[in-house]
Amino acid sequence: MPTTSDAVDREVAWLTTSGDGLPALLKAAGGPWDICQAYGPRTQTARKSGIYLLRSSLTEVRFNNHRKMDSYDFRAKLWWPIGSTTVTAPIWEQEQRGFDAAIDLLIQRLRGLPQDHTHGGRFLTVGETPGNGRITVRFEDPERTANANPAALIAEAFWPADDNDFTA
Repeated sequence: MPTTSDAVDREVAWLTTSGDGLPALLKAAGGPWDICQAYGPRTQTARKSGIYLLRSSLTEVRFNNHRKMDSYDFRAKLWWPIGSTTVTAPIWEQEQRGFDAAIDLLIQRLRGLPQDHTHGGRFLTVGETPGNGRITVRFEDPERTANANPAALIAEAFWPADDNDFTA
């Protein structure tokens, strides 16, 4: 029987993969993000950009008498400290552009390869769930988050995933 407890780790493994024809997300591989990890830290790393992945829901669906499938809604907390991008003035507008560009790379990675929406076989489908096959990004008000200490741009991204079905 599969386990639901490693779903977040499996998705982080996909997000931190590089060299597969999709954008790399981590700076170490040429991407814009410093950190991509399962679950959030107790205290935020103030000067490092990060993707912190959680599940916002887990649903188990029974179908065809004895078959089951687990479905997840992933939630990524996106943290972009002011000063993450090497920019010239006006810094504030450039930081917002940098954050948007970094989020676009995340979305490209979530979409996956045209012929594979399983995130490398880790799931049955990701971002393709019927009725909820969408990726959503919600941005915090930058005027509010820029005046926080530390100043940062903040967003959350949400997307569904269906795990491989199993017999129960």
